[in-house]
Amino acid sequence: MTIAGTPGDPETPLLEDTVDGFADHNGSPARRSTTGRWRSAYFIIGVEVAERFAYYGIQANLINYLTGRLGMSMAGAAENVNTWTGAGGLLPLVGAFVADSYLGRYLSIVFASLLYILGLGFLTLSAVLPSDCQNSNQITSCSPPQLQIILFFFSLYLVAAGQGGHKPCTQAFGADQFDGRNSEEFKAKSSFFNWWYFGNNFGIVIAYTVLSYIQENLSWGLGFGIPCIVMTVALLIFLLGTRTYRYSVKNDARKSPFVRIGKVFIVAAKNWRTMPSSVDKETPNHQVSQQFRCLNKALLTPDGFSQENGGQCTNDDVEEAKAVLRVFPKENGGQCTIDDVEEAKAVLRVFPKENGGQCTIDDVEEAKAVLNGGQCTIDDVEEAKAVLRLFPIWATCLGYAIVFAQSSTFFTKQGITMDRSIGWGIDIPAASLQAFIGLSIVLTIPIYDRILVPMARALTGKPSGITMLQRIGTGLFISAISMVIAALVEAKRLKTAQEYGLVDIRDAILPMTIWWLLPQYILFGVSQVFTMIGLQEFFYDQVPTELRSLGIALYLCIFGVGSFLSSLLISAIEKSTDGAGHSWFSDNLNQAHLDYYYWVLAGVSAVGLSLYFYFAKSYIYNKGSTL
Repeated sequence: MTIAGTPGDPETPLLEDTVDGFADHNGSPARRSTTGRWRSAYFIIGVEVAERFAYYGIQANLINYLTGRLGMSMAGAAENVNTWTGAGGLLPLVGAFVADSYLGRYLSIVFASLLYILGLGFLTLSAVLPSDCQNSNQITSCSPPQLQIILFFFSLYLVAAGQGGHKPCTQAFGADQFDGRNSEEFKAKSSFFNWWYFGNNFGIVIAYTVLSYIQENLSWGLGFGIPCIVMTVALLIFLLGTRTYRYSVKNDARKSPFVRIGKVFIVAAKNWRTMPSSVDKETPNHQVSQQFRCLNKALLTPDGFSQENGGQCTNDDVEEAKAVLRVFPKENGGQCTIDDVEEAKAVLRVFPKENGGQCTIDDVEEAKAVLNGGQCTIDDVEEAKAVLRLFPIWATCLGYAIVFAQSSTFFTKQGITMDRSIGWGIDIPAASLQAFIGLSIVLTIPIYDRILVPMARALTGKPSGITMLQRIGTGLFISAISMVIAALVEAKRLKTAQEYGLVDIRDAILPMTIWWLLPQYILFGVSQVFTMIGLQEFFYDQVPTELRSLGIALYLCIFGVGSFLSSLLISAIEKSTDGAGHSWFSDNLNQAHLDYYYWVLAGVSAVGLSLYFYFAKSYIYNKGSTL
């Protein structure tokens, strides 16, 4: 933050109170005392709670709707769930691009919420249409109306599109309400990610417990209609906070960050034949990082503008600059535009007026944009490196994302075959057991934030207690353990089916309580407290400031790609094992072998964890990182 005067200076209260780089709803500099912080974050967390309630109200029981009302096979339904989840995870990349380049986060949230509400409305309509497949817990031979199927999937992907605009913007917009350069707000921002996920899972728990019961026992139409109403109310509440928000100010003089970063890769590719020594001459080591040195070639120009004459400008350079300056007054009726003035300033800095008649490296970098058709600057290259540096971490977390997809598919189908009675003639919905993921998160976050972090902070001296990468790695390890337990429990379930002669009875309820599944659900939740929140903070913190929405989108698309990979893995295993006559994903789970599949996922998790540790150990945090 840029501060004029000293703390407490009575002559400059407004500048002292201003948050650099942010504006209020009127476009004036944002004042710390009246904008942002928790007063604004509560509105944003509120709309996120509603969005998670709506999304998981659909996802939690989606596989049962597909196998019941729409009559799909278990493997086919699981693939459709994973494909939809994958699309919902990848579309945030589009939403982040629109938000960071055009609309801004606030307007993106508003438009995405409207799209979300529209999709939920159509989904409710599709659910109230009559269907021949009424039993959601059994796979029957049925043929739903074609209109219902088309409307259902159109609505489903409309919701995915709404989530694509909603998810990357709400969390980034919420974190924007805290100034990381202020010591008090810096601590609040780190805590924000924890309590954001707390509220997030509060909505999920309600969806799993309440909506799952309504959908299975009352009405699918009501079960889909309630989220539509909740999202509408949440949007209105979000709009009430408009006057309190801090809005990030875009630098209109600079190109879109997507364009700048994309250009670095393009220019570096064009200069791939250039020797590294040429780059070193032009850019001293203290000004450009040496990681991913290949991208430093984007700093060069085809004619070697800044390599000649020991970094000085030649007479030809000056004449070129003068020629550019003479063009400006000829446009716009002889008047210079604001852009003309900014370009002229960049060119004038090239002239050898300072530093003993030499141009500084910064002068050359700024002038290149005019003299050499918009050449890349050191800042552009460092931004591109910051994004590229994230890729190994992103890729090694895909195994975790594949495992993450199981709780809403096969875990739920397992529960249907088990004893779900809790007494008094009440059977809990199998999908509602997913609520324990959220409950374990809700219980673990306060312990982590109020007990573990202060203890770790005292030992390490780090504001966050442990680094973001250490936090992520801890969750990856817990996730791998959960898959081992899942495999052992499934083996126990299959053994029970054999002991009681129920292997060939597809819809049999085994004399084995559903609570056997509880440990894997709880470990799933605990792993998310470490990995999911760690990934959110990591991808928000490690990208350039103007790409914060993209950072959240990159985190989200881990799970989008993971869902697609899960779908491909299921498809490949289904083809190979079904051909042999012993499908791992038989519609009769008592003849299937989900335990083998879980062992495969445990192996994938172990490999991913090993690769993660390798890359995390050598990761270089961005300057100014909160760690």
